[in-house]
Formats: sequence, structure tokens, C-alpha cells
Amino acid sequence: MVHFSVLEPWQDPRGGQIDRIRVDNGTLAIEVLSLGGIIRSLWAPDRHGERGNVVLGCDNADDYLNQNAYLGAMIGRYSNRIAKGQFSDGEQSYQLNTDPMGNCLNGGSEGFHRKQWTLGALNDGVRLSLVSPNGDMGFPGNCNIQLDYRLAGNNLYVEVMASVDQVCPVSLTQHSYFNLDSSDSCEQHALELEAAQFLTMDEVKIPTGIASCEGSPFDFQVPQGLNKALSNPELNNQGLDLCYLLDNPENTVKRIGRLSSAKSGRAMTLYSNQPSMHLYTANYLGGVQGKLNKQLKQHQGICLEPQQVPDGPNQPQLPGKPWLKPGELYHHISRYQFDVDA
Repeated sequence: MVHFSVLEPWQDPRGGQIDRIRVDNGTLAIEVLSLGGIIRSLWAPDRHGERGNVVLGCDNADDYLNQNAYLGAMIGRYSNRIAKGQFSDGEQSYQLNTDPMGNCLNGGSEGFHRKQWTLGALNDGVRLSLVSPNGDMGFPGNCNIQLDYRLAGNNLYVEVMASVDQVCPVSLTQHSYFNLDSSDSCEQHALELEAAQFLTMDEVKIPTGIASCEGSPFDFQVPQGLNKALSNPELNNQGLDLCYLLDNPENTVKRIGRLSSAKSGRAMTLYSNQPSMHLYTANYLGGVQGKLNKQLKQHQGICLEPQQVPDGPNQPQLPGKPWLKPGELYHHISRYQFDVDA
């Protein structure tokens, strides 16, 4: 049986309140905020059956609004980067909100991660809805979004549907930072990815081509510890921040990979219907205010973000379907399966 707890709302310093709901099915539990569609906490059992939180978050609304790490949020209207914040639908060109590097990043500075969503309960989770108006961060047309977080046994389902009344690129992703053992670093986590190719990037993280994982420090087709990849001199002591292409032309829900911690015994297997997945090892998380009034550290979490490809609206040669037309339905579904190693 699924239990729901409506938690005391937070005051939004911008006005109004931020609703909070906890959902618990006895195996997994989540706390969700109306701010940004944020998953504030996700509890999963370790090898001893003790449940612990496996995502990074903040203590209050101010801390969420003062950070730029997108902790636990739903990202949109277009996740990742659009070069120079510009695209054209063939008839009209658009200028989006841009970051200091000159690109539109994760939907803009006031993207979906900072919006107030409408939050309500389902039988097995929560449903959030949002209307993004015409011109929001420069994106054309009105966009209606429905986001479901549902618990089923040891699985968290994230399902997003969206529609538009004007041709527009749409790509949403969940931006939780996973840490399966509550340590200060994910360097001892192991990662496996069913991806044979990744996107090469320029200095501002815009795709320049496609490369094979084989023989590169970014090859996780055979499981390896993140410490090995992070210590590679090619990364200049920063970390991993790149997009893997997934062989999924039919957009079916397929296994992407598996993250595990030998320390806790927890493992998380990710499935999705998206054409790519961005991997980010929290390279610039250091100093962000986290829970219990503690500052988070570099590499303390790892993001696995299924999505359309970065700069997809400007690079039709890349896989995926970044454009959404009126009358079409955008559909993103990802499943996070939590297990315990023997």
C-alpha cells in the first residue's frame, strides 16, 4: 500500500508557497516539491535493508533558489545547451535566454527548474503540471507539461508528456544528483553504460561530432569505477560532462546502464526511451549549500540525464526528434530500478 504525507509547505520568497508531498510504498519513498518539480529526497534500501536518501538536496526554498546546480529539478523547455541561444523553425528565428558562455542552458535562467508547478497525488505517486507561456525564456508558443513520479515496487517511474501550439524544440530531463552511499564523493561508485558512442564537444559544450567510446577514457561498456575515469589526465582534474548516444531509433524503453556502490550495496539501473543520456559528475558542485546546513563537494553526486541531444534544433544530422509540432505529443519515460547486490 502506498502512503501519502502532505508536508508543511515552505514559503516561497518570491511569493506564495511551495507544496511538498512524501510518497512511500514500503520499499522506496520520495519527497517532491512544487518548486521545479524537484525530487528533494529519494529513499532506497541498502544491503542491510536500511533505507537512506540517495539524492542530493537542500534544506529550504532559499537554498534551492540560490543555487545553480539544478538539484533534483525537472529541466525544460529544452535540456542541456542550444548554441548561442538561437534556432530557426525554417520561417522564423528565435533568440533565447543565454548563460555566461553564450548558450541557452537547461531552458534558461528561469527555466522549468524555477517554476511553480501544480502538485497533486496519484494512486501510486504524484502528478505535476505546468503551462509555459509563449515567449517563456524566448521559446515560441504555449507548452503544456504533465509530469508523473510513480513508485512501483523497487522502481521509480518518471514520465513526462507535453504539447505545444506552435512548432518548438522540447526536451525535458530529471536532474537528480545520485549518491548511493552518503559519502562525500561518488568516485568509488561503479558505472556501466550501454553506449558505444558519445558526442565530442567544443570549449562551450556544443556538439562537434560523434566519437567511439572504444579505447577512450569515457568507455563504460564494461563496468568501471568512476575513480579510474576521473583520474584520467584528459579531464584536467575536472570530471565527466558529456553526452552518450543510445541506440534506440524506435524510442522504446531500453536499458541504459547501471550505477552501483560496493559500500552500501545499492545499485540503480536506468531505462529510458530517449536518444541520448548526459553524464555529469558534479564537477562544479563544490560550495553549493546542501542539506543539514552542509556545503556540497565536487563529485559528491552523479547525474544521469536521459534527453534529446544537446543543440538538437541546430544539428539535424544528430539522432533524436528535438522538434515538437502542434497536434503531436512529447513523451519521455524513464525507469530507475533500485536493487541490492548480493
